[in-house]
Amino acid sequence: MGQPQKPIAAEQQILSLGRVLQCLREEDDVDVLIETTISYLKEQFDYKLIWIALYDRLNHILFGKGGITPDHDTSFLRQRVVLSPGDLLEQVVIEQHPLGVADLQTEIRAAEWRKIAQKFQIQGTIILPIRYKDRCLGLLLLGSERWGYQLTGEAKACLMMVLGELGAVLSQNEMVLQHKQTKRTEEPLLELLENLRSLTNLNQRLEAAVQATHKFVSPSRTNVYWFEREGRYFWCRMSNQLVKIDRNSSTQQAAGMTVQELSDFYYALTVNQIVSIGDARSSLKSHFTAKLLQRLKVRSLLAAPVIWQKNLVGFLAVESNEPRIWTETDKNFVQGVAGLISLVAPAESMETTIKQIQEDAQLTSQVAQGIYSEHDLQETLHNCAKRVLVRLAATRFLLLQFDPEQNNYQFIYQNQPHNRRPLTFTLHTLKELDGQLLQRSTQAVEIENLDEDLRFFNWRPSLLENGVRSLLVCKCTHEQIPAALLVITHETHRSWTTLEKELLWAVSQQIGVILRQWQLHNRTTQQQKTSQAFEQCLRILTQSQNSKIEVKKNHLERTALKQIASILGCPLAVLLSWSPGESWAKIIPGVIDNSQFGIFSDASIPIQAEALIQWALATESYLTLKVDDLPPETRKWLNAPDKGQILVMALRTNADYETTGVVLLADYQERRWSEQNLSATVTLISQLAWWRREKQITRLLESTTEKLRQLNWYKHRRLEEIQRITAHSLRQIHDLGIPANELTQMRYQLLLRQLDHTVTSISGMLKLEHWQLHMSWETMPIASLMKRSLERIENLVKQQKLWIGVHGLGQPIQEQSPNNSSLTKGVPTSSPQSSMAIAGDLVKIELVMHELLVTACKHSQIGGRIDIWCRRLNASKKVDANHSTASVAADHQTSLELSITYNGAIEPQLLTELHNNTPKDVLAASNLDQPPGLHLLICQNLMQELGGELNFYQLPDNRVVSRLLLPLVGHDS
Repeated sequence: MGQPQKPIAAEQQILSLGRVLQCLREEDDVDVLIETTISYLKEQFDYKLIWIALYDRLNHILFGKGGITPDHDTSFLRQRVVLSPGDLLEQVVIEQHPLGVADLQTEIRAAEWRKIAQKFQIQGTIILPIRYKDRCLGLLLLGSERWGYQLTGEAKACLMMVLGELGAVLSQNEMVLQHKQTKRTEEPLLELLENLRSLTNLNQRLEAAVQATHKFVSPSRTNVYWFEREGRYFWCRMSNQLVKIDRNSSTQQAAGMTVQELSDFYYALTVNQIVSIGDARSSLKSHFTAKLLQRLKVRSLLAAPVIWQKNLVGFLAVESNEPRIWTETDKNFVQGVAGLISLVAPAESMETTIKQIQEDAQLTSQVAQGIYSEHDLQETLHNCAKRVLVRLAATRFLLLQFDPEQNNYQFIYQNQPHNRRPLTFTLHTLKELDGQLLQRSTQAVEIENLDEDLRFFNWRPSLLENGVRSLLVCKCTHEQIPAALLVITHETHRSWTTLEKELLWAVSQQIGVILRQWQLHNRTTQQQKTSQAFEQCLRILTQSQNSKIEVKKNHLERTALKQIASILGCPLAVLLSWSPGESWAKIIPGVIDNSQFGIFSDASIPIQAEALIQWALATESYLTLKVDDLPPETRKWLNAPDKGQILVMALRTNADYETTGVVLLADYQERRWSEQNLSATVTLISQLAWWRREKQITRLLESTTEKLRQLNWYKHRRLEEIQRITAHSLRQIHDLGIPANELTQMRYQLLLRQLDHTVTSISGMLKLEHWQLHMSWETMPIASLMKRSLERIENLVKQQKLWIGVHGLGQPIQEQSPNNSSLTKGVPTSSPQSSMAIAGDLVKIELVMHELLVTACKHSQIGGRIDIWCRRLNASKKVDANHSTASVAADHQTSLELSITYNGAIEPQLLTELHNNTPKDVLAASNLDQPPGLHLLICQNLMQELGGELNFYQLPDNRVVSRLLLPLVGHDS
């Protein structure tokens, strides 16, 4: 199949191909080109059916141009074929690749050609595209009576060369034809420009533009529509049918078309986009296209915007009553005429524009004067608002400021006509997208129709409810969240010009500077207020306090709470107070300035069960929470509105000291206090904690001092009476004389000497130690000290059945049992160790030694053992690793170490508190407040004053050690 009718030589085939290619290159007539191609195909190929058709891209149609058939009837080969989806011919046109059909009679995708194939017994068919570059210009159909569609390589090559040359010539002819048919826009536009230059009236110029456009495009009618910003509607200002239409005309075309009706059409024009609606084509969305054509009562529309200084002035529209495809030439011409109209349109209002620019400059200069003038802020804003409202033909002038404590925008100034009420609501903080919109904006943000615009969505309900339908928004500052906003509103849907928006932007920036100064002034005022609060609280310390006077009770707390509440502006401030060791807190009211709050001041609050107190104690600094979060138990003594906010903070001084209260501040609405005010509040609350602690310590010390003075006075007077009675008895004994019996006389004299010594010591104490201790300096051998100390506890040792061992006095360890008659037999009296002497106030040292031994006896188990270890220590010798101090003594004096060890029960907390380096909370409950801890602490402090040391610790085997260091008498003493 596909072979030549009769074999010919290769030279003849090449010559025939060359001739047809040359003919195709030299011919311009399309019909001749088609005939030449058909003749070549008929001569060189054995096909019974040949058909050539040209493709119309715009209408997606094939136009038959002729061919050959078996019966020589070619009428149907010149018919128009509309391509449909799934058609064999459409597939070739779209894919631009040859397609073969083995039997055309059975091909269901070629319905019409199938009938023809059956009529002429056509089977094998080849459909080839006639193309040039990437454009399909037509197609060639070759049909044979044989089955199949295979072509030899040489035949295929010749066929592709002929079709390629035909496609190139057809493409060139099409371009030439389009160029001839294309209308030239330069000359009509230049002619129109010349006419516009000679005309002086805007309506005359519009008329000339309309006539020129109508003549060039030839639509059904041509109109110029003008845009009215106040009211947001278009009216037909000029038409080729009704010339010089007035905006008040009652004709259908002069009647306004609102922006709401035009919608997408309007927004396309505002971005300088030409709108084209033709036969099955539209630059707008399909659902709106039908609505727009119905509104204008046309079937085709071409509109170009008239824009001056980025503002939409109107648009030029060519309208057709029939479906029409607008060419690029039509679009370019209409767009060019619209551009010429935009150039001549401002001339009508040039004087008014110049005057307006002068007034705008004057307005901005007057606002700028407010920056450095001494006028009040309200007066400056009032003068500015009046002129801005008149200039922009607006209804309201609103100045908003963001309140970080309330997390919303509040009106700090507003101006409106006398017949409008001021706005009383607040506006929520901006959504993230709206905040970013304002942050990036360099001019006023315009909302022409608040009902439809989704920007500032969370403001819409409040604004719409108060009659706002359009608005301009300008940021006055450049923070992440704009702290101040200037808003201009109107009660109807409208738009503003670029000049008006630029004017408002300039005004807003100048107002931002004024607000910045005002904020600095307010900040200075707030700092002064905080400083006064600190000064007032410090003044409390200089005022005399008397806790016994009921009128001045808790004066410190009440005054401090008032100052703290004034910093945060809270209507409620109370203190939940308790003393260390207590389980219940009492309420100290400071400020209750709002009827929405109520405090049951007589309530006793359990510290461990109250959630507010526990939350505050668990928080290192302050804690803020909502009233809704409070449990029902707290709401029993605290009455507050549900939307209120609470701040609590514990009174802390040191990590080792107990907390003695919680400050509670509350407001009737949710707030976000500034960091500066919170910092000042935290400082004052911390200072209050220290003041309360110092006050409590002072009260405790005063009370303790008073009790000790009473005790000292009582004991001193008793000792005086004992001394008087004892002295009187001695005088009576001396008056009786000495007994005659020698043995009785000896014992009598011994007892008299003891009584005389006792009376003398009591007299010395009464004379020298009335209100303070007197430190004397005496010496005593260590053996005598041990002997005297053991004698004083002899009865206690027998009662407890204790064993006492004395070690380190130069003899083997001597153990004294309770069965022995005396404890002093084991104490050596003549060894070098026992000859050591201690120096100091011996009476007080003996009392300390006695206290230590009594404590050891009382804490030892019955039948237990007490060991007393003695050793001499040099000043440079270090203490054992188990000892609590780092060195033996601070001076260079030799010391004696006495260690009393015993097995017994002692509280670990008492040992910890007796340690010198352990911090002690004066106000907290302690084991040192009562015996035996109190007595041991007194002994410890007394030994420090005597130049010695006294420490307590526990060995790993649980033995308790009382370690006493005493200064020894040197060799040169």
